[in-house]
Amino acid sequence: MRGRRKPPASPLPQRDGIDAVRVRLPEDPEGRWASVGEHLTDRFGGAIGADRVAGMLDAGRFVGADGAAVRGSEPYAAGRYLWFHRDFAAEVPVPFPVGVVYRDERIVVADKPHFLATTPRGRHITETAVARLRRELDLPALQPAHRLDRLTAGLVLFVVRPQDRGAYQTLFRDRRVRKEYEAVAPYDPGVALPRTVRSRIVKDRGVLAAREEPGEANSESYVELVEHRGALGRYRLVPATGRTHQLRVHMNALGLPIVHDPLYPVVEPDEAAEEGDRPLQLLARVLEFTDPVGGEPLRFASALRLSAWPEG
Repeated sequence: MRGRRKPPASPLPQRDGIDAVRVRLPEDPEGRWASVGEHLTDRFGGAIGADRVAGMLDAGRFVGADGAAVRGSEPYAAGRYLWFHRDFAAEVPVPFPVGVVYRDERIVVADKPHFLATTPRGRHITETAVARLRRELDLPALQPAHRLDRLTAGLVLFVVRPQDRGAYQTLFRDRRVRKEYEAVAPYDPGVALPRTVRSRIVKDRGVLAAREEPGEANSESYVELVEHRGALGRYRLVPATGRTHQLRVHMNALGLPIVHDPLYPVVEPDEAAEEGDRPLQLLARVLEFTDPVGGEPLRFASALRLSAWPEG
């Protein structure tokens, strides 16, 4: 079977650091759509309304590979590519900068602040680390090699050139990146540390919190107490695996829930995760790996600090 041809490049530039949406008109053996407009109405009308689709066509919002506006009356042609920009809802700006720890022709290592998503998802689109960096660094092809939870601050590796992205993503997939985190959590002298925590973590779609359940372990974290001040401790966490919320789940299982965690041990209202004065006290402190393109060993450290553990 002959493979599908590579899609042509988008004729539309990014808007606010976000790519235009690409649409491929599917095969239509039953002849359901006589025109482009009929298909687009079927495809998007349920989400935004048929009138809105018609309005976008009338305004020239859908374009073809040549950048020319597509009319709704044009005959349907399976395999044709169209592009358009979505309408973004207003987003509350995250009032913290995205620091750049390192930059060269291949990678950018950024210090992501708390409350900023790494990539567009749900209601966070333009207020994301990748969109901001594309705009601020004028790097429209920038893509993350991995993701960091929105509530977690610290180091994220971005790839500048599309041809290099696979090599850096493979580092994370094959667990060839050493990641070290810092957390502030309760101090309990009765918890024997350091130790390695292993458990089976399950995260169901649509459920905010992950859970541990009996069975073969699929997660592993090393937990070490660095120092303590009164009722709080500063911990070094080194994950060997990358399950969703792994470090938060493991710290909670030890009876040491991370300070300001809105999910563990208790799922709090959504507003709790948006309060800028209560950031989750978890920081991706160190990334260390051998560069898959240049071959040199690299180690990066975050310049951020956790607010619950000010410099003494």
